[in-house]
This record gives sequence, structure tokens and C-alpha cells, in this order.
Amino acid sequence: MKPHIVVVGSSNTDMIIRLDHIPRPGETILGGEFFTAAGGKGANQAVAAARAGGAVSFVARVGRDVFGDQAIEGFKRDGIRLDGVLRDAKRPSGVALIFVAKDGENSIAVASGANGALRPGDVGKARAAIRGARILLMQLETPLDTVAAAASLAQREGVRVILNPAPAQALPDSLLKKISLLTPNESEAEMLSGIKVGSDVAAARAARKLRQHGVETVILTLGARGAFVASPEGEGLVPGFKVKAVDTTAAGDVFNGALAVSLGEGSSLWDAVRFANAAAALSVTRLGAQPSAPRRRDIDAFRRRFRKI
Repeated sequence: MKPHIVVVGSSNTDMIIRLDHIPRPGETILGGEFFTAAGGKGANQAVAAARAGGAVSFVARVGRDVFGDQAIEGFKRDGIRLDGVLRDAKRPSGVALIFVAKDGENSIAVASGANGALRPGDVGKARAAIRGARILLMQLETPLDTVAAAASLAQREGVRVILNPAPAQALPDSLLKKISLLTPNESEAEMLSGIKVGSDVAAARAARKLRQHGVETVILTLGARGAFVASPEGEGLVPGFKVKAVDTTAAGDVFNGALAVSLGEGSSLWDAVRFANAAAALSVTRLGAQPSAPRRRDIDAFRRRFRKI
């Protein structure tokens, strides 16, 4: 059976412009391709988990507008359970404005809209779904008290919690102690630990410091280099995959969605990180956030191809 994954988080519509480089302050760049895509870290992770093989329930708020309608239709196409997705009559759906440079790097600004109104009571209504889940997956594009409430509920129900601490912000130890796996990238790890992650040695120091705050396991994502894992069973670098990056917008979200599925299937931590690395690497070869999330057959084929190299 597919592992049941509950994702609590944001849903946005991404408005994307491809450019030669990210505009500097005060700079206007003409030209560039424009398109829209479904996004939002929570929705990205839900879609990534569903395509990677999970049975996914999503808890979120979207507006009663065209962007909300389009988001709902997209979730349905990916087979995501929508009992926890609420329509907000007062606030618009979230929107993200994204610049993507030709080297794949990006710059993002977000108008949260209905995402900012996701409250602890909304999570409470999803108690039955969380109780029956293998993994609860969250990010930080919704209010922190809502994230904390969901983590507390999952802890009481004996459900493992993955928190992707993005966008980066200070987190209280009371929340960190409820987190089974914390998955920061380099800048997020630096913000949370105070340690600049410029090498694998520094990554190890930052991960250890975060574990001292009560997190069971830290998985520090390092882009193409892979991910550094620090857990009660040990620590070390899980190498990534070298690919030609087109758009890195949702690579971290795809990593987290795939990680949740693999762990939910009973894989070891190390095997789950390898699976997540493969999914993330495949995603950066594609344009857009949710459009880049690979399906299970593609992830498995990608891993087989690399084993032959």
C-alpha cells in the first residue's frame, strides 16, 4: 500500500520570468519568457510526494478565485486528498513572483494571501488524517503557531514529523524538540545555527548544533553535492547527482516530498536520502515548480541509469 503522507502548508500560483541574470536593485531587464505554474512550498511537496508514490492528504487555504480553482484542479489530477483544503472568502490565493536566470538560479517574492490565514483550528480538523499518517511534512510559509500545533498533534499521535525550515526564520526549542527530521538548506542552516556552511566540515558542525536543540535527525541539503545527514545512528554525506540545472525553484520541495514517501515505505534513512537526492536532481532539469516534480517511474529510471555509469 502507498504510505499515507499529510502535508500542512502553502499553495501559490507562480508567475515566472526567465532572464539572462537576476536583476540587481534598480535594474530593469527587457525580454525573457513569461509563464505561470502551480507552486507554493506546501503544494509543491504534496505534489512531489503524490508523484513519488505516496497517498497524500493536503491541509491548506486557497482563495475563492481563479488561482484557487486552478490549484484545486491540479491537486485532483495528482490524486491528492482535499478534505483539508479550505476556500477562504476574504483573502486571495497566494502568489509568487519568480525570476529564473539561465544558470538555473532564482529570486522569489511571495504574497501569502490565504496561506497566512491557515490557523491551528484548521489543522485540528485534520486530526483523523494526521492520526492515520506515516509522516507529517511541513514548511514555514504558513503561520508558525499553526506549524507548532500540527507538530504537537503529530507527536501525540506518534507520527514522525519532517520540517523543512523555509523560508528561514528563528525557531523555538519547544518546536524543534517535536521534529523528527529537520531539512534545512545551507542558508537556512546558517540562520538557525549561526554557522556558515561553506564546507562539509561546517555542515557537520551546523547539523550537530541543531541536534543539540532537540531535533532527532538533521538532513542538510547541499544542492548538487548531496545532503549531509546527522542522526542518532551516525552522520555523513550522501552524494548527489551531477545534472545540467535548468531551474532549481522547487528542488528542495521535491527532495522533501520524496524523502517522506521513501521513509513512509520503510526505507532506511540513508536509502531515503538517496531516493530524495535522485528526485531533486531530476527536478532541476525541468522548468517550473510543480511541473518539475518527477513521477515514481522517472525517479526509478533515473537511479538505474546512474547506477550504470
